[in-house]
Parts: sequence; C-alpha cells; structure tokens
Amino acid sequence: MTQVYDITIIGGGPVGLFAAFYAHLRQAKVKIIDSLPQLGGQPAILYPEKAILDIPAFPSLTGQELTDNLLAQLAPFDTTICLNETLTAIEPGEVISLTTNKGSHQTKTLIIAMGGGAFKPRPLEIDGADSFDNVHYHVSNIQQYADQDIVVLGGGDSAVDWSLAFEKIAKTTHIVHRRDNFRALEHSVEELKQSNVTIHTPFIPKGLSGENGRASSIHFDKVKSEDKLRLSFDHLFVNYGFKSSVGTLKEWGLELNRHRIIVNSKQETSIPGIYAIGDCCFYEGKIDLIATGLGEAPTAVNNAMNYLNPNEKVQPKHSTSL
Repeated sequence: MTQVYDITIIGGGPVGLFAAFYAHLRQAKVKIIDSLPQLGGQPAILYPEKAILDIPAFPSLTGQELTDNLLAQLAPFDTTICLNETLTAIEPGEVISLTTNKGSHQTKTLIIAMGGGAFKPRPLEIDGADSFDNVHYHVSNIQQYADQDIVVLGGGDSAVDWSLAFEKIAKTTHIVHRRDNFRALEHSVEELKQSNVTIHTPFIPKGLSGENGRASSIHFDKVKSEDKLRLSFDHLFVNYGFKSSVGTLKEWGLELNRHRIIVNSKQETSIPGIYAIGDCCFYEGKIDLIATGLGEAPTAVNNAMNYLNPNEKVQPKHSTSL
C-alpha cells in the first residue's frame, strides 16, 4: 500500500530543501521528489564554486557550500528522497495523487519548489563549438585553471562573477560581451572595472580555431563596426544563461501566469492543499532570489499544516522557544 505523506515537495534545490527542514520542525512526514540525480538544484550543479553574496548571515558562500549547509540542516530528520523522478500528473483530492516517470505517490499536501524547471545552458552558436573539450558552460574545481589563459563570454552575474574569480588564479582573464553595458549587479560590475580582467565590448563571437578536439582561439566582430578581435585561450567559458522547461506544468490544472504558478499570500495555488514557492511561483512584486524563496518556504509549510489541522494556528512557535 502506498504510504501517504503529510507534505511532499517537488524540487530539491535550496528552497525545497529548506521547506523540507522547516516541515520537519512542524513534525510533518516529508518526501522530496526531484528530477535531477542529486539534491541541491542549480547552485550545486551549475555553479558549485561560484560565490553567492545575497544569503542572509553569510558574507559569501559557494553554491556547494550552500547545498552542504542545507543538507546538514536536514540530515537529523527522516526525509524520504526520490531522485531522477519527474512529476507528470497531479490528481487533486483529500489525498493528492502524484504520477511520475517512475511510479505514483500520495500526499495530503503538496509544495511545488521546482524553480524554473529542467534547465540547460544556452549554447555558443558557432559551428563546431560542441566538438572542443575546452569550451565549458560551468565550472568545477576552479584551481585546475590556475596560470592559464581564460576567456569568458557573457554579460550577466555569472560571467562577471566568474571573471573576477578567474582573475585571482589565471594567467590572463578576458571577458567579452555583445553590449557595452553589463547586466550584473552594479557592485560586481564596478569591481570588474577596477580589476585586471580585460573587458571587450561590444563584440559578437563568429568563429573558433583549434585542432585535435581543443580550441585555441576565438574570433569576434565588433557591433556596428569593421573592427575584428581575436583572443587566444586555454579555456573558454560560455555564460549566456540557461533555457528552462517546465514540462507538463500546463497540464496540472493550476492557474498560471505564463509559465509560473499563481499563488496568494499563503503561497497557496488555485487548488486547495497545493502550494508553490521559489522561482516557479508568481505574485505581484515577486523577486527571484534564493533568499526570497527561503522566506516563502515557512509560509507555505505553516499554511499547509493549518490546512491539515484547521484548529491549529497558522503562526507556529518560534524555534527559539522549542
């Protein structure tokens, strides 16, 4: 017989992990279902060594450190974890039935914390780019790139932050963006301008040169100009962001705003007993930050517990009084 959980959480990223921990504080029986082969979401898989600066009480920590801390926080509790499972259907009811690519689950309440859905990096659209093993889309073990020539493509937070990280260890670091203005946080852009990273704007990548599976240089055209640029490198990092897919979200019967789940002030969706938190949810004024999602988690959990036990107060005891 299928076991029925108090709260099932779809998504094992930072927001989902914290929601699971907080649900245990409320004495709930908790399950996490995630489509990835490991917990931690994007910070653990896409930028494990990138510094995250906007988590309260942590001046700086990496994606892996954030994941490790959340897992350590969750470790004392008995959490059922299902990895490599993708949710395909939801059947609402007093007991909510979930269908995945591997089977079925039953839960009294559901918290969706799936972020932007399944994700993959936006590719460098140059013929043959995927044939070179030194063209990368994420960084693992940054020390292996010490004393080498690095080129970073992109103009957002990841491109700027990685350029600043490489500057500390690399022989040379170049960043190339197709626009004059960067999209990263102002503080980071100012730090970039004061660094030894060589900035090239606005340039569009046009071709790669190399042999035996390794690229050696990249060629650019300057926007609205006849100027050309050629940069030699040991490693090229492409930071053009990520494309995400929400899969069968539209088939779940939830009220949506584009590809996001509409919630009220309780983080409650249009279906009773189902809540959404983090980047997958929408409400007026919504800000997409890990910190915001972490704050939404207790709201969803406490309202889910009130849904299960209407006579209990939504406002729980503070952890300092436990």
